[in-house]
Amino acid sequence: MANGQKSQLTWNLKLLFSGDNDPKMARKRKILERENYKFINKWKNRDDYLKDPKVLKEALDELERLESQYSTGGAEEYYFWLRTQQDQNNPQLKARNDKIAEFSRKLYNDRQFFTLRLAKIPPNLQKKFLKSPLLKNYYHFLENLFKWSKYQLSEAEEKIINLKDPIAHTNWVRMTSGFLSRETRQVLTEEGRKEEKSFEEIIDLLSSKKKKVRDIAAQAFNEILKKNIDVAEAELNSVLANKKVNDELRKMPRPDLGRHLADDISSEVVDSLVAAVASKVEVAQRYYRLKSKLLGLPKLAYHERNVPFGNLDQKYTFEQANKLATNVFRKISPTFTQIFTKFLQDGQFDVYPRKGKHGGAFCVAELKFHPTYILLNFTSKLEDVLTLAHEMGHGIHNELMRGKQNALNFGTPLSTAEVASVFMEDFILEGVSQQANNNLKLALMVERLNRAVSTIFRQTAAYRFETELHKTFRAKGYLSKDEIGQLFQKHMASYMGPGVEQSPGSEN
Repeated sequence: MANGQKSQLTWNLKLLFSGDNDPKMARKRKILERENYKFINKWKNRDDYLKDPKVLKEALDELERLESQYSTGGAEEYYFWLRTQQDQNNPQLKARNDKIAEFSRKLYNDRQFFTLRLAKIPPNLQKKFLKSPLLKNYYHFLENLFKWSKYQLSEAEEKIINLKDPIAHTNWVRMTSGFLSRETRQVLTEEGRKEEKSFEEIIDLLSSKKKKVRDIAAQAFNEILKKNIDVAEAELNSVLANKKVNDELRKMPRPDLGRHLADDISSEVVDSLVAAVASKVEVAQRYYRLKSKLLGLPKLAYHERNVPFGNLDQKYTFEQANKLATNVFRKISPTFTQIFTKFLQDGQFDVYPRKGKHGGAFCVAELKFHPTYILLNFTSKLEDVLTLAHEMGHGIHNELMRGKQNALNFGTPLSTAEVASVFMEDFILEGVSQQANNNLKLALMVERLNRAVSTIFRQTAAYRFETELHKTFRAKGYLSKDEIGQLFQKHMASYMGPGVEQSPGSEN
């Protein structure tokens, strides 16, 4: 680190509790319950907050304080969710996570009357509240509530939907993710040794510059997916069926409408964006044709689409990645550097891949009083340095938002969340380029194109795949693994074009 202190490489969850059996958990749970029911009992049998801006401000101030300090699951729910991301297959952690989540859902259900009733006030009162100077700090919160109002059900029905969500959705997704995370296979390493590697480490080897290494990794990767495909088929059909039921109850005309409302963006804007990107897929197809030529291949196998071009072989220790990121952040803003340094010192990163750990990377701070935590699966490549920058973009955004937003407005919809993260990636690439010769600059330009194609064209193709998936499921009632795979390949091929082979296994 820049100040000479050693980074912590796993999360320091002592920022929340001393351990899984910290006695403070029970005490805090009682306080949390007491404070929530204080709010519930005060407002449950009142309706004056639905008519008078002054009374509504009093109620929203109290709700904001509740969310600022307690919420419904508090730090305990956050703690055990984080623990399950570190060890997805630990039954004791799953049990503790489920118990506190159940406690949280009950409190949330008992408190939900407040926002449900507020959302359903007449349009003329909605306008009055939105124009009231007294409520200006809650304008966005109220505006979003009113947008949702036409799709909300009765209080009893909303409680049922909340209670069934873990059984009908979350547990299915967690199950498949857990199955994959526990898989290991013997593969060939970059150094030419045969070693047992975790699922996440195998994914990393798919982009090796050594063809034999990546081909053996692809074989292992596809073997793992094939082994779990029947479970994934059942999972996905259950998730699709649950979504269909929810949308029908809410009378939502399209499967993605709820996502758009949550992302604070109109369906028309999304449709225009998808159409615009889809009309320009030739850009992505030209890129893959160029990349196959640069790599000296007739075409890319599906698993080779992210193989780097040129000399990007430099390995970065986590400390070196920190130093590079620190130098880049310092040039942008001293505040960015301070936030990054604090994360490192306080142990807010979980750095390296291991069996059972959640794959990929994320940054999380769901509530204003939660410390931000970042999960990585760092394997010393430039890609990992960019991922560090990406997640720090989210982390910096969280910390800046924490100082500016009240608890009811805290949080970022996906429509804007990725701006800060991609912004940081670009600055890291620019920082590396400044020290590069022409050959390395070309390699970095290709890498930048690769990330842009994935961010824009691949994500749009995935969106179109999901849209057709829901539509086809609702027409047929059940989709086989083969039907799902064919739909997936169809949309991946639509943007990759003939430069990338939809090779066997890519359907999974």
